[in-house]
This record gives sequence, structure tokens and C-alpha cells, in this order.
Amino acid sequence: MTERFDAKDLASAVSAGILQPGQDRALLEFLRQQPQQQGRFQLAHVAFYFGALLIMAAMGWLLTEAWMRIGDTALLTVALLYIAALTLFALSLQRRGQAIAAGVLAAVAVSIVPLAVFAIERLLGWWPLDDLQFDYHQYYTYVQGGWLLMEAATVVAGLAMLRLVPFPFIVMPIAVALWFMSMDLSEWFYGEVFSWEQRQKVSVWFGLLLLAVFLAVDGRTRRDYAYWGYLAGLLAFWGGLTSMNSDSELGKALYCLINLGLMGCAVLLRRPMFMVFGAMGVAAYLGYLSYDVFAESLLFPVVITLIGLGVIGLGLAYQKRREHLSQSLRAKLPQWLLDALPALRD
Repeated sequence: MTERFDAKDLASAVSAGILQPGQDRALLEFLRQQPQQQGRFQLAHVAFYFGALLIMAAMGWLLTEAWMRIGDTALLTVALLYIAALTLFALSLQRRGQAIAAGVLAAVAVSIVPLAVFAIERLLGWWPLDDLQFDYHQYYTYVQGGWLLMEAATVVAGLAMLRLVPFPFIVMPIAVALWFMSMDLSEWFYGEVFSWEQRQKVSVWFGLLLLAVFLAVDGRTRRDYAYWGYLAGLLAFWGGLTSMNSDSELGKALYCLINLGLMGCAVLLRRPMFMVFGAMGVAAYLGYLSYDVFAESLLFPVVITLIGLGVIGLGLAYQKRREHLSQSLRAKLPQWLLDALPALRD
């Protein structure tokens, strides 16, 4: 705040009768004592999340076969040490008021839980797969019913961590574990032959379910847990939907309509991420149309450029008139639907 207002601004407020004499100095002193996290530490926030993702990757799908050869006891020891150290560090940072750094470290600790359960299962002889040398990093790349205990433990650990460190980013590893669980349970339902098309359908339906759950959560908690839930739901739903191939023009047009619906949800919920995913889907459909019509034409790059400018224009229009658009759209909805929607956030 002190970067936006100075003593001259507040003195002008006194002259205009907005503040009483003496209140300007008291207000300025109060503003100077406030933490400037939103402005000054924005780059640090990016570093926190990026660092957390690096650790998650290192202890997840980048874990090499060499780690499998150190033995299950050593693997369990390393995993537990990581979890304990990261959790204690997160709690320490939380006590010092570093909520974001604490939250991302707590999320990293939750993401390592599958590795610990993996080692425990192998030590106790509970590992359900025939190949005892099955690499852990394949947990992130292959659908396999044997992963279910690891995924369930991650969800439980994530919920417990939310009580210790109530930070929304912890929702992300929980949502990812649930996504993996939906795939692995579906393998039981479909049998050993679990085709790519079936996985796409499971991803789409799971994404829709996750979006519905966090729509119910949105606006009803002190912290914005819905943000990461929406992101996970959109990744599952939009990713599954976009990866589907359709030979029907009607199917492709329906895909475009669904993405337009996501853009409408962005206006309704004031969640820009819906606009981003919807705009990418619409742009993909328009790109398909332009390629089909202008593939052999000099106009093809021009058309693609115009599509890009159109998407940017939509973003600017949404940013400028977000409040008005949200209120106008909500005014047309029935009361029962309005009651189900979250309250508008600033």
C-alpha cells in the first residue's frame, strides 16, 4: 500500500475533508507497518511454487531405477525423512507467518506419501503386482490397480495435513491422487483391457465430478480451496475431452459449444481459469476450421493471427467488464440456481 499512497496523497484527503487533521499521519504510519506481500513478494511466490514442483518431480516421476536398487528399507527411510523434515519446516514457517512457503512445503510432503507406502508394501510383502522390481516412477505414467493403497493413503495424509497447515495448494496432490484412483478403479471395472478411449471417458467424468464438488465448496470456506480443485477438475475434464478424436463435424461443433460453456462459467463464477481453458478449446476448433478451409491458401497465417487477436480481445473484454458481465448473467438465472452458486469474490 505504501507504494501507492504517500503523505501528499493523504494530505490532499485531509484538504478535501475526507480525513480529519491528524488522521493522515496515523493512517500513513499504519500502512507502513503492514506486510507488503501482494506486491513486493510476488516473484517470491512464483519461486515457492516452482521450487515445490521441482521437489515433487524429483521424488516422483523423475525417481530413477537406481533408487529402486538401494533397497526398500533405505527407500522408506528416505521417504519418511523427507516427509518429517518438510512437515516440521512447514509448521515452523507457518508459526513465523510465512503461509505460502509453509503451504507449498506441506503439499510436497503429501506428494511423497505414495513413495513411503510403496516401500512399506514391498517390505511387508503386500505389493499386489507380480513384478517386485516395478519402478515407482511408473505410478505417474501407468494405470495399475496395484497403486490404490498408495492413492488412498495420499488422500488421507492430505486431509490430515490440511488440518495442520490449512493452505489451498494441498488440495492439488489430493485431487491428483483421486484422479489416479479413478483410473485405477476403472481398470477393475473394465478389466485388463483398459483402452485409451475408456481412459478419456473416465477422465472427463472424473473432471466433471471434481468441478461439481468444488462448486459446492466455492465461497463457503474462509480460504479459497476451490481454486486448485477447479484447476485439477479442468485439467482432467478438458484434457480428456480435447484428447478425444471425432470424425463427426457435429461432434467437433459440440466440443466448441462445451468450451463456450466454460467461458460462460468464467463470467458466472468470476474464475479466469475457465476462460483460459474455454478460449484454448474454441481457438483449437476455429484453427481446425481455418485449416480445413484455408489449408492451401495464403490467408491461412492471417486467419490464425486473427483468431489469436480475437482470443486476446475476449480476454481484455472480460477483464474490463467482469463485474458487469457476472451481475448481468446472474440476473437472468432462476433463484434456485443462484442459491447454489458461490458468492462473488472480489
